[in-house]
Amino acid sequence: MNLRVALVHDWLIHMRGGEKVLEALVEVFPQVDIHTLFFDRTRLSPVFDKVKIKGSFLQYLPGIKSCYRWLLPVLPFAARSLRLDPYDLVISSSHCVAKACRVPSGALHICYCHTPARYVWGFEDEYFGRYPVPIRKVIHALLGWLRKQDLESNRGVHFFIANSQNTARRIEKYYQREAEVIHPPVDTVRLGQVEEKPGEGFLVVSALVPYKRVDLAVEAFNRLGYPLTIVGSGPELGRLKRMAGPNVRFLGALSDEEVRDQYAGTRALIFPGEEDFGIVPVEAEACGKAVIAFARGGALETVTGGTGVFFSEQTPESLMEAVRRFEKLPFHAAIIREHAARFDRKAFQDKIRLLIANLCETWKNRKIENLDNHLPVTRK
Repeated sequence: MNLRVALVHDWLIHMRGGEKVLEALVEVFPQVDIHTLFFDRTRLSPVFDKVKIKGSFLQYLPGIKSCYRWLLPVLPFAARSLRLDPYDLVISSSHCVAKACRVPSGALHICYCHTPARYVWGFEDEYFGRYPVPIRKVIHALLGWLRKQDLESNRGVHFFIANSQNTARRIEKYYQREAEVIHPPVDTVRLGQVEEKPGEGFLVVSALVPYKRVDLAVEAFNRLGYPLTIVGSGPELGRLKRMAGPNVRFLGALSDEEVRDQYAGTRALIFPGEEDFGIVPVEAEACGKAVIAFARGGALETVTGGTGVFFSEQTPESLMEAVRRFEKLPFHAAIIREHAARFDRKAFQDKIRLLIANLCETWKNRKIENLDNHLPVTRK
């Protein structure tokens, strides 16, 4: 496709699941430009080294990388301020406001939606429930305004791609729009090369923020007394360390290779939160390791009876019972790895190429009248 393509991402200051999707898109469109609210090249993978990245006015705000969570009312304006001309195709990779960008006249805008913003739609208590009542009242009023802004931004999106069936249902519920599902890419080939080791303890790999419910894993393993290793960083680190027993160790943020070694040396991954998709369980499975997951959200699409066990309530007791069940069941690394291969990076890229080619052809030919509502998808 001989197109001028722009990728729009919320912000680029780490390499988590959304950024790995963006990385795979850059490989599909190597001549692409990236637009984002703010970025830090030193924290990005080498794939981005030769790509032009342009930030919004927030890029020049001192301390933006640590204070952006307090600037939620400003973010929609920053997204709309991005200059996106001239491009034929704009792909927004959005979990917050990237889809609010203003695309050039005549350009096709496809949104790869990681989730309708969780702090606005359905997870308000997980994000803001610990604040004092007066502050929560102010936040509640602000969220109403943010919902209105979020819905308004959908008018500029011609087609949604969801990262999971779970996210597609959320898009339909909150946006009243349909979405094609393409699961995010996981580097299963690289992870599959890890040498399998007999695990001694259990593992959590997560950003340490409240909705990830890492506190649930800490409390459960305090009671079990089993070794638990936690990989990740975030604002919850201090609180989690204070509540953790001597059997729980914190390794902080690690490189991809170091995380792979942790997967290889664990008995099973603990996945206590509700995610829209959740790349971490698939990464563990690619290393041949089973997953003990909360039975909600994207985990229902990535974990099966042959690759892990579920717990039904976000309580220490429910998680402890699942761990004990896991110990009695046989799991086979080869079967687990085979399941993970469904989510391989190349599979993602092949599906993206096919879908975008179909959408661009439809857009070019103007085959339907209401292009700004929903473009039809030509399926295999």
